[in-house]
Amino acid sequence: MNGAVSRPISRRRVLGAAGAIVLGAGLPRPAEAGAFFWGRLFSVPPRDTPFITPNDQFYRVNYSDHSLEAGANLRLDRWSLAVSGAVERPIRLRYADVLEQRVAERMVTLQCIDNEPGGSLMSNALWGGFPLAGLLARAGPSDAARDVVFRGADGYHDSITFERAMRGDVLLAHSMNGVSLPRDHGYPLRAVVPGLFGIKNVKWLTEIEVVEHDHRGYWQERGWTDDGAMPVTSRIDQPGHYQLLRVARQLVRGIAFGGSHGIARVELSADGGATWREAAWAPSPPDAWVPWTYEWTAPAPGAHTLVVRAQGRDGVRQRSEIGRAYPAGTSGVHTIVALVKAV
Repeated sequence: MNGAVSRPISRRRVLGAAGAIVLGAGLPRPAEAGAFFWGRLFSVPPRDTPFITPNDQFYRVNYSDHSLEAGANLRLDRWSLAVSGAVERPIRLRYADVLEQRVAERMVTLQCIDNEPGGSLMSNALWGGFPLAGLLARAGPSDAARDVVFRGADGYHDSITFERAMRGDVLLAHSMNGVSLPRDHGYPLRAVVPGLFGIKNVKWLTEIEVVEHDHRGYWQERGWTDDGAMPVTSRIDQPGHYQLLRVARQLVRGIAFGGSHGIARVELSADGGATWREAAWAPSPPDAWVPWTYEWTAPAPGAHTLVVRAQGRDGVRQRSEIGRAYPAGTSGVHTIVALVKAV
């Protein structure tokens, strides 16, 4: 789901590409001449990250290569959304019925479970739609309801707990950044579940089923997490990794995101984690990422290792230990090398 690529990719092809952003971050600090040599080979430009990600730059990852084809072939005159399972009053909505629902909007950041520290598989958008909780209440769910299953036109399925579904913040979205939901992002209707990884945000919805058991979705059947909660994370967007900086004074900037934890503090280290300084950050809507900045002056020419970390409003800190995506998402802090030519 890399927003920087021009073609869709599946989760099976993500790890190698997403990991490239932190290439060299774990290497020992080289001598100055060697650092500038590596910089010429591996320099990564800074990222321009608008607060709202344009639709055509929003990351895309699908469980299968045929998902986009299924979405592209979906005919609106034959499409409907069924609410079924352990409910007293099953519901079927056509697209015209969807558009008649009272519109609610939420700014929500989504992230792929395969996103590496500092990776680009995370984006932010303004979603428009209607609350899932209201639709389920109309259907009259069973007192024994346990999970709510989302099923897509591409055959993909996943679930959230009934309790999570009824909190009121889960959207059935039909618009994205003020326009109709693009086909490659789930048109005509998708789930947007704040705080949970992209695997739970099912696209091209055709059915919502209330069940009285613990549903195992496509990825859970393969050993991945059923919880799906996103951890606290942060990244450096400027300067780029091994970017050559010609002056000592630099504005370091990036984003932090805490999922349901929120963000209360962002810190930057300019000496590989030996010391930390608090960065400035701008308040954001509760389910959106937070832009941060830090005015840094390099004390000397040469290679400097910059590291960022964040902390949630509930005190949960970003994990520094490197962890792979399987089974519950990656962990680690984003590290870059900045090459300062002169002071």
